[in-house]
Amino acid sequence: MSHQLTITYPETFPDALQQTREQFEQEAQWAMAVKLFEMKRLSSGMAAALIGTDRVSFLLNLNRYGVPMIDLTEAELLSDLDNA
Repeated sequence: MSHQLTITYPETFPDALQQTREQFEQEAQWAMAVKLFEMKRLSSGMAAALIGTDRVSFLLNLNRYGVPMIDLTEAELLSDLDNA
């Protein structure tokens, strides 16, 4: 079972961003998924499913939003390297 989220926005928003309504709504979906991923609330796979794309495409598009694919501290990275 899936649920639907409805967001009300002024009809001028897409024009203000020089986008069609469809482009604006898709961008809003991506922005929500990326932010939830960045906040570590969703995994990359869950975020990709939220917007109806595959995980690899989601990860490859994170740079459009200034979000790194991997967000490890130096200590976490060193620990991972030690355990490799």
